[in-house]
Amino acid sequence: MAEDHSNNDIPENGADDDMDNDIENENEGEESFAAMFESYSAGMKENLRVGDKIEGRIIAISDSAVFVDTGTKADGVAEIEELKDEEGNLPYAVGDIVTLYVVGADESEIRLSKAIAGAGGLEMLKDAFNGGIPVEGKVTHVIKGGLQVEVLKRRAFCPISQIDTHYVENPETYVGQSFEFVIKRLTENGRNIVVSRRELLEAEQQKAIQAFMETIAPDQVVTGRVTRLMPYGAFVELVPGLEGMVHISELGWSRVENPADAVQPNQQIQVKVLRIEHGPKGPKIALSLKQVDGDPWDRLPSEIQTGRQLNGKVTRCAPFGAFVELAPGIEGLVHISEMSYTQRVHKPEDVVQPGQGVTVVVKEVDTDKRRIGLSLRDAEGDPWSDVERKYAKGQPVKGTVEKQESFGIFVRLEPGIVGLLPKSALSRSAEGPKMEKLKPGDPIAVAVDTVQADQRKISLKPADAQDEDSWREFKPDSGAAPANMGALGEQLARALKKRNDE
Repeated sequence: MAEDHSNNDIPENGADDDMDNDIENENEGEESFAAMFESYSAGMKENLRVGDKIEGRIIAISDSAVFVDTGTKADGVAEIEELKDEEGNLPYAVGDIVTLYVVGADESEIRLSKAIAGAGGLEMLKDAFNGGIPVEGKVTHVIKGGLQVEVLKRRAFCPISQIDTHYVENPETYVGQSFEFVIKRLTENGRNIVVSRRELLEAEQQKAIQAFMETIAPDQVVTGRVTRLMPYGAFVELVPGLEGMVHISELGWSRVENPADAVQPNQQIQVKVLRIEHGPKGPKIALSLKQVDGDPWDRLPSEIQTGRQLNGKVTRCAPFGAFVELAPGIEGLVHISEMSYTQRVHKPEDVVQPGQGVTVVVKEVDTDKRRIGLSLRDAEGDPWSDVERKYAKGQPVKGTVEKQESFGIFVRLEPGIVGLLPKSALSRSAEGPKMEKLKPGDPIAVAVDTVQADQRKISLKPADAQDEDSWREFKPDSGAAPANMGALGEQLARALKKRNDE
């Protein structure tokens, strides 16, 4: 019997399907890999050129080199010694981002550097000049108009205006130091080289300014350095190359006449950002020194109450009075009428001067209007308070003539106490004519006539003057003549009485 081999020799349809699937999967895998490679290659940068500046991630660190992902098919390599800090330590780790320049490139490797440095030829200088790559140079001498710099064993010139971003008063301080420079001119086959450090510094400053401006906002408190003072305020450096201004009115809650009274150059201070204005020449930032700690009127000291006696300092004088600082940012006014009981004040400077320490009494506190009324004279005491005890009617006193008026003479008895000697009283004294000729400042002897303390008045009379009441003793009665007038007097009296009766 013949054997049936039909099922063994002829493949089933399922086997054919599996084969087809394997072929399709293989093709799909090839297409997927190609797509991935194409996607990877698409993300790569084009070939880098000498002078290009890159930011790359450190992928490995060896004993002598640092390997950086350049974003191309070739990795970058930088010497580890070049990336170490001044203390000889490498401040980077795998995964950190570094910014470097391309100083050489081929198909297998890209050489990176912070700047072109060390011994090199003219071609390296040309590459640095054409590519704008920083070069390292050492300042060797101060020469006319600038500094001599050694770059790649060649002499270069740096104008004094290009060594820093600010005015340089002592260029000698740069001698012996090494900096990075950018080549601005390269002629005469390398014999004429001009370099600039300022351009690199300004580029770094612009980055720092941009980063700072992204974080700063009104009402924010920041730290800065006072750079210069002007009559209208103080400029404060917030980051290198960026200044704000504190107007003189924002230097203190107390009145500031001179910015130097509040801050000094190079002083580190905290300031509050008031507003930021963007303009074609850069941002203008208004700052405040006084608002950092808030408004002192919101925390008025408890001792500033009506009737309290306090110590303060005169800050300024005005025609109507003097301002006295009781606490930082808290001022009160001593009106000219409250300056003295003992003298007539024509201007505040007759009594006090700015900067003088004084003792005052609080007369009034108005927190809504931010006003405090003060008195100097109340702190010294009112000389009229016990004038009735010190001066009694008829009491002889000595004083000095203050001034002569048509109605009498003003006599100063003591500081703050002035009495009036009326002209009518002078007529009752033998010394009256002499007294009328006295000049201001001359001594005079008088007696107290009347005292009216509530009206702050004292009436005086000459020491030898007779009272008007004493003259009434000699006034004759209407019906009889005095005994010493005789018979003729009696007849005249009777005739007078008869006439009055009629």
